[in-house]
Amino acid sequence: MRVSSEDRPTLSRRAALGLAGATVGAGVVGIGAGVAADRAVLGASTASSTTYPFYGAQQAGITTPAQDRLHFAAFDTAPGLDRDGLIELLHDWTVAAARMTQGRPAGKYGPATGPVDAPPDDTGEALDLPAAGLTLTFGFGPTLFRTTAGEDRFGIASRRPAALVDLPRFPGDALVEAISGGDLCVQACSDDPQVAVHAIRNLSRIAFGRAAIRWSQLGFGRTSSTSRAQVTPRNLFGFKDGTANIKSEDASIVEDQVWAGSGDGASWMAGGSYLVARKIRMVIETWDRQQLGEQERIIGRDKGEGAPLSGGTEFTAPNFLALAKDGGTKIDPASHVRLAHPSVNSGAQLLRRGYNFVDGNDELGRLNAGLFFIAFQRDPRKQFIPIQQRLASSDLMNEYTRHVGSGVFAVPPGVKEGSFVGAGLFA
Repeated sequence: MRVSSEDRPTLSRRAALGLAGATVGAGVVGIGAGVAADRAVLGASTASSTTYPFYGAQQAGITTPAQDRLHFAAFDTAPGLDRDGLIELLHDWTVAAARMTQGRPAGKYGPATGPVDAPPDDTGEALDLPAAGLTLTFGFGPTLFRTTAGEDRFGIASRRPAALVDLPRFPGDALVEAISGGDLCVQACSDDPQVAVHAIRNLSRIAFGRAAIRWSQLGFGRTSSTSRAQVTPRNLFGFKDGTANIKSEDASIVEDQVWAGSGDGASWMAGGSYLVARKIRMVIETWDRQQLGEQERIIGRDKGEGAPLSGGTEFTAPNFLALAKDGGTKIDPASHVRLAHPSVNSGAQLLRRGYNFVDGNDELGRLNAGLFFIAFQRDPRKQFIPIQQRLASSDLMNEYTRHVGSGVFAVPPGVKEGSFVGAGLFA
């Protein structure tokens, strides 16, 4: 199955028929007004004409400079969908993604110029907006290969990468099933929230009858930098976040820690990566009543500069052996900085692309807010899982956080023109 040239954009007949009766997936409904307000209040740039290529050796949205807005969605495939239907869906998503990331409508005609007796092939809310740095990154969850009941729906169970493991339950997890897992995922990042939402909305419409959103998450204010040209942002605890994150300029580290290799056991994943998503609720009100000195001890850095408590500036390497006046170490052994550091995790690192979130308030009037953690890596068994096990067991920050959502996905390598995302899996 190949994508045609220039208007490579012809959707399958099933997709076109589905759009005629499609409604937006449940995870997207009702957020339009909030996004519009977010754009107005937060001053999201509508002038950014930045575009990133959709086709390439790796998918965009991994080492790409982290954008300021996120709409992440996990999808479940429809009962009865077969292998050909799944391939057709991935083809149709590829067609639309290649268009939208270049600032074009999702479909050939667009929202206002197609046949008047048929639904528009684009929803239209991004009609007057540029691409705003949009990237779309696709992933495959464990249940796409085999359901929890053991069914191999698409004949691909034998091709599941060994690195795509089901994450263990970590100490303190309070996971909600409704906001965890998924057969497929799409990460939409942009510098304009409406552009990101438009992308997920249209992919959901295209998937009608074949896949539906299981859960989704809006994010704002990136909590990490993936390029040295970016300043380090702050999380909702007020601290700089991701100072030591892998940067795209660190080519050898990216090759070693982010991209799957041809010798890693699944040849179709060579040049791909593995995405771990965790929705982490922050106990904001309790944190806000904590003394500054205690906040800094928990994190292991000062709140202003972001320097390690052992001294220096933000990018000074922490010295975990530096002694304090009381005889202990300046950086608490149970601080977040120390427990997450490569030196205590056998050199393992993660490329983080997390975002802040605020989902209103809970029944007690507390902010339902926190960090939507996203990390890319070569092998979760050697990177995220051992790091998180160490953090979950003794991180001082655990008193102020709760993991409520989780997902792990195999992110295939980039798409060649004329092909579709994940084509190697079905070869």
